[in-house]
Formats: sequence, C-alpha cells, structure tokens
Amino acid sequence: MADTRKRTRFRPLPELHCHGLHLRPWDPASPADVDVWLRGTTDPEFRRWNTPLRPVTDRAGAREALRARAEQAADGGAASFRIEDAGTGTALGHIGVNEIRPALRVGRVGYWVLPEARGRGVATRALLLAARWAFTGLGLHRLELDHAVGHEASCRVAERCGFRYEGTMRGAAFAADRHDAFRDAHLHARLATDPEPRGPATTARATP
Repeated sequence: MADTRKRTRFRPLPELHCHGLHLRPWDPASPADVDVWLRGTTDPEFRRWNTPLRPVTDRAGAREALRARAEQAADGGAASFRIEDAGTGTALGHIGVNEIRPALRVGRVGYWVLPEARGRGVATRALLLAARWAFTGLGLHRLELDHAVGHEASCRVAERCGFRYEGTMRGAAFAADRHDAFRDAHLHARLATDPEPRGPATTARATP
C-alpha cells in the first residue's frame, strides 16, 4: 500500500539580516561554501569540542555534508545558515536550528565560528538572530542548546542569549575524536515566552 502520509516541508529558507550580520542558506553547489565548511569543521578548536558522526576530512565530504543539510531543510528537519559580515560578505561561521520537531515545537541550535572571526561576538549575534527567527518564523516554543562540559566560551554565548542552564547530561556527547567514549554536556534552553535578551540596538529583517 502506498504511503499517503504528507511530508512537512519548509518554504525556502530566508536570508536574515541584523546585528551587523547576514545569515543565508549554505549552497552545496558553491565551491566557496564548500571550502568554508571544510575549514570550519576541520579547525582544531571545532574538533576539540565536536565529534560528528561523519567527520569531514576533504572537499568531497564537505560538499556531501552541505547536501545533507539542504535535504534536511527541504524536509523541515533543520535550517542551516552561513554567517557573513553584513558589510563585506566575508564568511564568519555557521549557525543551525537542528532536530526540529514540529509537533512539540522544539528545535536544537548549534554554531561554530572561523578562527579569524572569534572574539568579535559573532556567535552571540548570530544566535540572537537565529533564535528570533526560530520563534517568530518557525513558530517554535522551545530551543535547546548543549555543549561539552568545559566549553566555557559556548556557555557564555548561551547565557548572553537568554538560554538558561538546565543541568548536566551525563555521557551525552562523544569524547574528542572518539566514537567509543563519552563526556558530559551542559543543557541550556530558551522558551518563546522568556524575556527577549538585550542585544545590539538594530532591527532584524528577513528576505525570502
């Protein structure tokens, strides 16, 4: 019997502008995007705190990772954005709203910043922008954020963006560069009903 269940699909992801940043969907067909993704996910600091199920090691792997994210966006399961400087278009990093569960109106955010862009509040500004869109554009009620215990920079970003610390999850993340060992992670979360964090005094806008 044919499966007649309807699949939930996103409209095309918007481009988001605020806080001096431009967030746009990644393009798997763009060599520049592939190179940025490869550089970001092979950076030693990224690898210190993140152990993907399929680590990216070359351009082919980076392209495949971006294709998978585009498919997840089309199916309504995730939304991935390249972070750019609004004035120059220079790539700064990545932010995504992942593991979206429409029935529960819950998603999980993740981000990374390129080495040369660190220390400029990029992750904080991008998270404020992406969270606002997730609550207003996607209609989510809860956004979760987790990071390995010890990643103090990510903890500070979460707190600045209104993601309250909710506890320590035991053995919830892979150890660095290992799939056979685990480490604890901190769980943060923010609700659509929580007060809006105080951020840069600019107005967000989205373009289709």
